[in-house]
This record gives sequence, structure tokens and C-alpha cells, in this order.
Amino acid sequence: MKKIVRAATVPESLNTFCRGLLRELSEKYEVVAVSSPGKQLDAIAEREGVRTIAVPMARHIAPLSDLKSLWQLWRVLRRERPTMVHSMTPKAGMLCMIAAWMARTPIRVHTFTGLVWPTATGIKRRILMATDWITCACATHVVPEGEGVKHDLQTHITRKPMRVLGHGNVRGIDMDHYKRTTARTPRQQRSDSAFTFVFVGRIVRDKGINELVEAFDRLKQEHADVRLVLVGPREDNLDPITPATAARIEAGNGIEAVGSQPDVRPFYEDADALVFPSYREGFPNAVIEAGAMELPSIVTDINGSREIVIEGKNGTIIPSHDATALYHAMKRWVEDPALVDGMAAQARELIASRYEQGYVRQCLRDFYDEIL
Repeated sequence: MKKIVRAATVPESLNTFCRGLLRELSEKYEVVAVSSPGKQLDAIAEREGVRTIAVPMARHIAPLSDLKSLWQLWRVLRRERPTMVHSMTPKAGMLCMIAAWMARTPIRVHTFTGLVWPTATGIKRRILMATDWITCACATHVVPEGEGVKHDLQTHITRKPMRVLGHGNVRGIDMDHYKRTTARTPRQQRSDSAFTFVFVGRIVRDKGINELVEAFDRLKQEHADVRLVLVGPREDNLDPITPATAARIEAGNGIEAVGSQPDVRPFYEDADALVFPSYREGFPNAVIEAGAMELPSIVTDINGSREIVIEGKNGTIIPSHDATALYHAMKRWVEDPALVDGMAAQARELIASRYEQGYVRQCLRDFYDEIL
């Protein structure tokens, strides 16, 4: 039985992207999961029935810490001698691909679930681009999560051949899990209820939260019966929103911040639309989840989002960093319930046809069969 190592910087990433997948893969391969230590890594071992190895890895640029992690990863790979190492997330990608190249692991795969450098500037941008170049140089196979990520990599980082698996997305969606418990009542039949927008993700600058709150405030002045529900954690130490935005969220008046939630489905079910004005993504799961829950989405014209949303079918696409465009899109949806109902009626079928979890995982298994 061939041995494969699946690696990510933190166990939360393995828990999110590989839930159930590691158990499936272990039916055919000896699977070892590697990430920084944590309770979730222990939970993965128990739930997935695979062996796990903890190697501390910093999420951000930390030269001394990174060298120590690289040394530990090299020692792990020399000891384990897997046939393949498959990494995801930026730091694990660079460190694992270098370590696997040094250990002479035959097959070295990295999946780019998103690119950080497009929204960075100055020396930080150059460093981030260099790390992606190193990752690609050491990998034998590069898998971009979507066509947008593939285009950016081939334009700015490497000419190495690469391909998107299926329609993109590395996780897929369980359509039985993300399913409404009650039939959706059309907006046209609920004129007396507030129009609710939901955002699901980290409450940080890069997710477009500053523009979202600005657009909502403008909309609230014209339509008293609108709500905005923010589902996700604040990360003020990593990518803070402005003090004015934070104060506005805390003040309420139509905005409800509920923090991280173990189950986001009730928030999708209670909403009329997802609004997701992110600056950058690989392939946003929130947009896929919302579609499966029969919600149309307002998204920005960025990688991933523009591949999931078909204009006028299951949502609309606006420029990023543009609070005015976001306001106009939200205003149009509030004032045109027939438009929202029409897109909601198509949303779930479009998601199922492209991103159903079984199909996405089969694409990965076929890829493994081919390269192994």
C-alpha cells in the first residue's frame, strides 16, 4: 500500500478541507496527516482513522521558526518515506515542498487554495511571490483550485503545467447537509418581513467588511426593514477592520454580529441573500454553501467568486473595493423581490451540478490514480 502525506499549516485547515476525505483515501493508501499541533489534529486522528504527526509551523513570515519547521519536516519525510506529499495552505506548501524535494519524495503536489500576494504591496508582495515560486519549483504537480488562480500563477509565478480538477474547489459540498429544513417562502409573499443579508467568513478588512458596512448604512437610511447578519470571527491582530466599522457593528441598528458558529446553516436559512465582497479568494466555500441553501449571492469580481456565480442566474458580480457598487446591488435586490426569487430558484441546482462533494472527491481520486 502506497503511503501519502497530506499536510496543512494548521489542523483547522485539514479539518475543514479534508473532513471525511482522509478516511476515504485510507481505504486505498496509507495516509499520514501533518500539521501544527492542536486539539483538532488529535480529533482528526480519531475521526478519520489515520496517523497524524505534529510539526509546528508559523502562519506568517518567521525566518528562524520556518527553518526549524523545515528541518523537522525533512526529518519526518526521511523517516516516513512516502510516495507522495500533498500540501495545501501557503506556509505548509513552501515548507513541505522544499522538505519533500530535499528528502527526494517522488511525487510532490501542492494545491493553491488562494493567493495572498495579489492584495499585498511592496517588499511583502515580493516575498510572498517568491515563496509561491519556490513552492512551484519544488513541486512535481501544481493544482490551482480554480481557473482564476491558475491564470495568476501562470502569468506571474511559473510556466509549469498545471490543471484545475473538475470545475475547481477542493472541498466540494455535501448537498444533503447543506439543505433547507423548510421550503423557502418567496420574497414576493413576504413583503412585511425584513430583507436579510448574511455574510459568512472572517470579519476582516480583506473580506470587504469596511465596504459592506458602509453600503449597508447607506441602504438602511432608505429602507428601515433591512438586516445584515455577520457570521464569523474578528481577527483584529491579523487584518483589522477600521475603528469606525468596528464601532458601527457594535452599535447594531440593523447589523447583528454573531461571531463564529459551529453550524452556519440556520443563518443561511433565515436570510434572503449572501453578500460576499471579498478582495481575494481561492474558491470561497461560503458562496457554494449559500447556493446549496437556495440563496443568491452578491460577490466581487475576484478569483473563485466569479467562477461560482453566473451573472443573473444565481447572483450578481460587482467590482471589489467599491462600496457604491455594493450599495446599488443590495438596493436593487431589496426593491426587486421577483429578481431575487428567480435567482434563488436556480441557485441550488447550479451548485449541485458543479460542486457536489462526491464529484469533487472523485476528480481528486482520479488524479491520484493517474500520478501514482
